[in-house]
Amino acid sequence: MKYHFLDQYRETGSFIHKLDPRVKFLAMLVMVIAVVAVPRTEWLAYGLFLILNVCLILLSRVPVAYVLKRSSVVIPFVLLVVVFLPFFKEGAEIGAVNIWNWHIGIKREGLLLAADIMCKAWLSIQSIISLTATTGMGELLKGLEKLKMPRIMIMLMSFMSRYVFVLSDEAEHLSQARNSRSFGGGIRLHVRTLGFMVGALFIRSFERGERVYGAMLARGFEGHSRFFDRLSLHFVDVVYLLIILVASAVIVLIPLLLRSISG
Repeated sequence: MKYHFLDQYRETGSFIHKLDPRVKFLAMLVMVIAVVAVPRTEWLAYGLFLILNVCLILLSRVPVAYVLKRSSVVIPFVLLVVVFLPFFKEGAEIGAVNIWNWHIGIKREGLLLAADIMCKAWLSIQSIISLTATTGMGELLKGLEKLKMPRIMIMLMSFMSRYVFVLSDEAEHLSQARNSRSFGGGIRLHVRTLGFMVGALFIRSFERGERVYGAMLARGFEGHSRFFDRLSLHFVDVVYLLIILVASAVIVLIPLLLRSISG
């Protein structure tokens, strides 16, 4: 496959790359839970979590711009969720728009809530991208299996990582075939052609899945993956996880402490 953007920084040789995948997954989970637990509009805590993410990225020798660029992809999807909050959230108006007989007020509480959700989503996806950039999918799945994650979820993730690029290639071939046979036409023709492409891709995917499943049964597949390498925890793994736990707890508690002191 020509897709290498997921693996291009997994061989940098940093100590984070060498950590146990279970520890890296648990550290990511701790950071995501801590970010979600940050009280609303505590911008200091969000800034500290951003600094913590950047420090971990620098230690892993993964370019910071790479993680920030990829994490920004989530912003449009979050905007689709929070775009209406400033208009429907109760609170004081900081602006208004009158459209005919409609009075649309922009609420301060809605804007703050939207910004809060954006910060939580952006920081959380940064932690997830850092995990995938420093951990191979095979190692990650092996670690998740050792953590007793449901077997069906591990199998789904394994197949997704293996065949999402195959489906992408199939879609690209269909698109090239459509472009080579396209001689104009209106939007109705293009929509109809797109429907045919989606149907063809679904049929090809279904047939490929049947062939792969038959091949797996012929090779003794018993419903779970087999990993030959054994995982073992080391002192540095425990220290790393403890540092992440303490740092996340301190960042969450700092705004509360400052508020109690000032009060």
